[in-house]
Amino acid sequence: MDSSLIRLDREPKRLIMIGGKGGVGKSTCASAIALHFSLQGKKTLIISSDPTPSLSDIFETEIGDQETPIKNTKNLYGIEISSESVLKKWKERFGPEIYEVVSSFANVDYDFVEYIGGAPGIEEEYMLNYILELVESEQYDMVVWDTAPAGHTLKLLHLPQIFLRHLEAATKFYMNLYSYFEKLKEGIKLKKGKRTLLEIISGWENLAEKVVGFIRDREKTDFIIVTIPEALGVRQTERIIRNFNEYQLIVNHLIVNYVIQEADCEFHRLRKEMQQHYLEILRNQYTPRIKLIELPLLPQEVKGVERIGRISEILFKP
Repeated sequence: MDSSLIRLDREPKRLIMIGGKGGVGKSTCASAIALHFSLQGKKTLIISSDPTPSLSDIFETEIGDQETPIKNTKNLYGIEISSESVLKKWKERFGPEIYEVVSSFANVDYDFVEYIGGAPGIEEEYMLNYILELVESEQYDMVVWDTAPAGHTLKLLHLPQIFLRHLEAATKFYMNLYSYFEKLKEGIKLKKGKRTLLEIISGWENLAEKVVGFIRDREKTDFIIVTIPEALGVRQTERIIRNFNEYQLIVNHLIVNYVIQEADCEFHRLRKEMQQHYLEILRNQYTPRIKLIELPLLPQEVKGVERIGRISEILFKP
């Protein structure tokens, strides 16, 4: 059985999303996958949206919220994007639209846009839209996304309803404040030449649907889950894959990290025995539908391009 990521070379995607719970080596795996494709001559971008990003530590180079060439590599760029920079980009893209609508029937300050920016799911929606724009721009051959721990992508699927409720609540608050009940009852008729509130909301919903369509496209997007051979890792993986399946997001690869291969003492013998139990559960539950890749526990921390390269070689071994 081909127990590696070599199929990704044979069936190249445009976007690879790396998911899993915190502390399982997700960022290390994402870095190794991105490095592999850059070494194949593909211009590759690795993005981390983890609230506590570690790409700078892993690659031993400063990576901020702008596209940055990663030193000691060719064709590899990185971004560590924060919630603040996501909100800033979102306001630049949608802020004028929102203010145009709301200010047409209520005397509000532009700070209202900040309030809307706090809506549940906004960060997830715009992060996905931002990545979609990067992929569609064809500036990069491959985008590898090191997602935040466990499942924040799934929030997008509920976004239109959640966002609409948030927007309605905010609008009613300001309508009460400025006594514009009658305008609300009349269907919020805007100034001549301006789009209606529903037209703009419909545009946002269409954007969300476009993004969901993209991440469901198996020709362009691949999902890889990283876990560890322990009870918590197995249960978390089961929940993630079940949720993904519900929304037609198909996981193709499961990387099991920190596997003890040689037990040289009683402590490691017991740990290996425990791990083999959970590895067997994962094999029985997911193979051959999902390709299982075991990544050994290494004696040294994975930092720097050379050690990341060793992980790449294991993940993509023929």
